[in-house]
Amino acid sequence: MNGPPPSSFPAFDMSKSDRTDALTVVGLTVTYRIRGRDREVLQDVSFRVRRGEAYGLVGESGCGKSTVAMAALRYLPRNGKVKAGKVIIAGEDVQKLNADALRAMRANAISMVYQDPGRALNPSLTIARQVSEAFEATGLARDEALRRTLEMLRRVRIAEPARVMDSYPHQLSGGMQQRVVIAMALASNPALLILDEPTTGLDATVEAEVLDLIAQLREELGTAVLFISHNLAVIGRMCERVGVLYAGKLVEEGATQDVFARPRHPYTVGLLRCLPTTGRSKDTERLDTIAGSLPSPGSVTQGCLYAERCRLADDRCRRDAPPPYRVSAAHGDQMSRCHYHERAIELPRASAEALPKRGDTPVDGKPATRVLRAEKLSKTFHVSGGPLRAVDNVSIDLASGETLGLVGESGSGKTTLAKLMLGLLTPDAGSVLELDGTPLAARVTRRNDEQVKSLQIVFQNPDSALNRSHSVKRLIGRALSRLTALRGPAIDERLATLTAAVRLPERYLGSRTRQLSGGLKQRVAIARAFAGEPRVVVCDEPTSALDVSVQAAILNLLADLQRERGVSYVFISHDLHVVRYLSDRIAVLYLGRLLEIGPAAAVFSGPHHPYTEALLSSVPTLDAHASTARIRLSGDLPSAASPPSGCVFHTRCPRKLGAICEQQDPPFLDAGDTARPAAHRIRCHIPAAELRALQSASPDESANVSGDGSENT
Repeated sequence: MNGPPPSSFPAFDMSKSDRTDALTVVGLTVTYRIRGRDREVLQDVSFRVRRGEAYGLVGESGCGKSTVAMAALRYLPRNGKVKAGKVIIAGEDVQKLNADALRAMRANAISMVYQDPGRALNPSLTIARQVSEAFEATGLARDEALRRTLEMLRRVRIAEPARVMDSYPHQLSGGMQQRVVIAMALASNPALLILDEPTTGLDATVEAEVLDLIAQLREELGTAVLFISHNLAVIGRMCERVGVLYAGKLVEEGATQDVFARPRHPYTVGLLRCLPTTGRSKDTERLDTIAGSLPSPGSVTQGCLYAERCRLADDRCRRDAPPPYRVSAAHGDQMSRCHYHERAIELPRASAEALPKRGDTPVDGKPATRVLRAEKLSKTFHVSGGPLRAVDNVSIDLASGETLGLVGESGSGKTTLAKLMLGLLTPDAGSVLELDGTPLAARVTRRNDEQVKSLQIVFQNPDSALNRSHSVKRLIGRALSRLTALRGPAIDERLATLTAAVRLPERYLGSRTRQLSGGLKQRVAIARAFAGEPRVVVCDEPTSALDVSVQAAILNLLADLQRERGVSYVFISHDLHVVRYLSDRIAVLYLGRLLEIGPAAAVFSGPHHPYTEALLSSVPTLDAHASTARIRLSGDLPSAASPPSGCVFHTRCPRKLGAICEQQDPPFLDAGDTARPAAHRIRCHIPAAELRALQSASPDESANVSGDGSENT
């Protein structure tokens, strides 16, 4: 049943919230002073996080998620202020606290974990000094603080905590750094822990470990969690309730299971449909996208804020702002600011042409030809006087119009392998690289113009890849002049064709990159890579920093360009859902070795290498029917300077057989596809049939092993 307009709702019972809530936000409106005007970036936001509860905030970049956290901590920048509303933490009105009381609250009642642990830690101080300071801030003496530091590092499951205490941040992996930051945040046993994108950029296995750690500590300490993320699957796994922010307004809220199973706002529906979930691929369907972009901060909009991007909107939506309609759902009340919330789930999909079927003739009806070949490719660095083999005897090939996904943890050799293909690094003697059957010079400086323009790259971060002082037209035009023989008006004509191909509006050609959104910047980077009609494009984490809506648009664009131009991709990503959607084949790297390679469907459906199995089990999913059991790998990735004997994975393998794994390098065997011999290969001592039987066992039986083959506790 529809609820009354917002003015009819009873106000929060503040005396009750003091006893039951860790965080209460009531009518929060925040403004930023921009160019002499106060612009509202949050509008009348109200929600509560109960003690011991995890509450998720989701939405695109610029929707106000981090501003909510900054307002709660009273960390708003100088041009920001709370115009209206209240923030109450553990019964205290944050806005009324004096400086001493605010400092005491930050030290004892509330903590925050930021997205990038590398920037949150002081590079000039040891871990012991930084974590102990957090304990000293609660009033402990130095010696006691150091003792508690050791205990806390053990608690967050850091191996060899005494050694880590003497280390500096740069000597730790990203996952270890994040655990240290979490240890600092938990030093005061806070009533509220705010997590702002704490797993962005982490490997699937490290992300899963960090999430498990947060869940375990929350259960042990009873800490409430405000979890900010654009990863909806992570929110689905971690949070009991979720709020959806759009343009500074809370447009939907409810139990996470209810909101994700039956969203009642078109924006939430759109976000969920953007995800490359299980069973979807570029050959079967395009990802749905959300048209348009966020309104600029402080813009005055009549009616619904989302109307200009909504495929359900009509005159009523553009005229009347929707009140917060409330309905009863399976796990509690669900709120939606949509006049048509009852049929939001029926939102029409973005129109898309039927996709051509792809098989052995993916592009133009001709059999796919091999465009790139790497044989026994190796790369050894010399670090501190000793050899470090980052890529070890890898052999792969790439067909015309094909996407090869490269997956593995950080340090597995993915980016080094890509740089070897591009000629940015020189491979070891005996390595073979060929383009269209012709030997490819090891260094890009020794390749001819045709070879240089045939292999291009799209980097993870367009901000660091694009010159901020040049206009978009100059950036793309410069690539055209360097990679083609075009001159004068011909360049302008080709530039117009290229920008149309990457869906980059002409009005942005005169803009600098700092004036563009993340998605537009990445389109500029893609246009630059395609300037010379490349044969192969390396995509190194091209969507990891993007919102799900922008990510969907970029993935659709890459798939469209591949169909239209027959280009091949080497696609590197930590997000296995993204890899599965875009890739035809997948190669799994570990410590520089190729452990598995095969068609994407075969690699994902199994049998898989035990390492692949662990990676896949670590990926959070919104599929309620998917198994949630996870394979936990013991220890960290070994050093490539002193790799394990025998199978390089045996020190962490949950299915280790024994001495044979420690002493003998396993063979690279066919995984059992008799229709296409050698299409799917696995480097393991366990036969493929036995792997399939083991991995088909019940989730509990399959996952109840640790990295040394013993049972998990």
